[in-house]
Amino acid sequence: MPRHSFLSRAPSIFKCALIALPLLACAVLTGCGKPAPTGPGRAGGPGGTGEAMPPPEVSVITVQAGNLPIELEYAGQTAGSRETEVRARVAGILQRRLFTEGSTVKAGQPLFQIDSAGFQTQAASLNASVALARARVDQARRDQARLVPLIAEKAISQKEFDDAKSALDVAEATLKQTQAQASEAQLNLAYALVTAPIGGITTTANKSDGSLVSAADSLLTTIVQTDPMFVNFSVSESDFISLNKRVREGKLNVPSQAGGGKKTGGNLGFAVQVKLADGSVHPRTGKLNFSGQRVNPQTGSIDVRAEIPNTDGSLRPGQFVRVLLGGATRPDTLSVPQRAVIDSPMGKMVFKVTPDNKLAPQPVELDGWTGGNWVVTKGLQSGDRVLVEGFIKANQPGMTVKPVPYVAGGGAGGGAGGAGRAPGGPPTAAASPNAAQPASSAQKLPGADINRAPAASQ
Repeated sequence: MPRHSFLSRAPSIFKCALIALPLLACAVLTGCGKPAPTGPGRAGGPGGTGEAMPPPEVSVITVQAGNLPIELEYAGQTAGSRETEVRARVAGILQRRLFTEGSTVKAGQPLFQIDSAGFQTQAASLNASVALARARVDQARRDQARLVPLIAEKAISQKEFDDAKSALDVAEATLKQTQAQASEAQLNLAYALVTAPIGGITTTANKSDGSLVSAADSLLTTIVQTDPMFVNFSVSESDFISLNKRVREGKLNVPSQAGGGKKTGGNLGFAVQVKLADGSVHPRTGKLNFSGQRVNPQTGSIDVRAEIPNTDGSLRPGQFVRVLLGGATRPDTLSVPQRAVIDSPMGKMVFKVTPDNKLAPQPVELDGWTGGNWVVTKGLQSGDRVLVEGFIKANQPGMTVKPVPYVAGGGAGGGAGGAGRAPGGPPTAAASPNAAQPASSAQKLPGADINRAPAASQ
């Protein structure tokens, strides 16, 4: 198209565009159905006649003081309740191994056979020596018996009679010595068959068939008794001092031993569970069976040991585990779900929901956490309502909200998080289990859990 032709038609094109734009805008507004709001919360802006937006729906809990279950957690390592070294007690050639390495054996079960031919020969020789010594004793007794009437008639000298008596004493002593040597030979013959001193699981054999074993270098294998299983762990000196202080001040109740043991001494009656490397918990509960009375100068901690039933053999010696001590409680304590606590420039805080359903920021002081619940020591009172979920929709102080109960496993209104519902009433923080953990999740006191999680920020 020639250039002069396009320029001659341009005014007409511009006029059409100007006419089409208002028509397009009208069509868009008509298709939307209602005009866009021009003011906060109202259609039509200030002074308009549009309908007000409803307040956002948020999940809240009502905090209540109660006895909060406490669970102390420490790093530990499993060990067999009995670990016995199986050693050769006599020297000789190891003929054969009589067990399968890594298998479970019973006490008294044969494990190794040492060549016993030499021991059998020695035992037979000494048995013959015993018979010879016994014959000499009999002869000496007869000789002395013949001399008794002669000495009475003074037919023999006193020296002859005394020599006969001494000969009998020597013969009897020789018999006892030979009998002892024969008993030793029998023991050596029995030691040629190496048996299990205890029942348990065997390790690998340190000597192979045909090896020469001796009493000086005689470790053949090791047997580990795994039911029950021991778990060794340590309590730091600072934790120990802190726990005792809390007990004295009445801020912590610890379980006593059955039989009326003292709360602050001895092996306390904690219920012991073991958390494995994959996060699962061993199904059986154990107990403490040892606590040291002195601080280890090398580690600055107190050595403690627990005993765990292990009938199914799922625990193995040497495993690194987390030791959970349950049974303690923290009286008259407030707690809120972890997600209800947010970080602010002024520290930790929560949003309280006032009686007229308005948000009010409230700084709080925390002291450890129980599963998904923070322990609140300052800032809240029983009966306060706290925002748990809905921070995206409601995060302005003074904002009006629609509170709904916070229930484990759902969202706002249906429940999302870790609060349980008290019978006949709203959910409370004291009864709130963690959403990701069972309700038995327990309090991690300062220093007791090196993996303490921080507060969740919304």
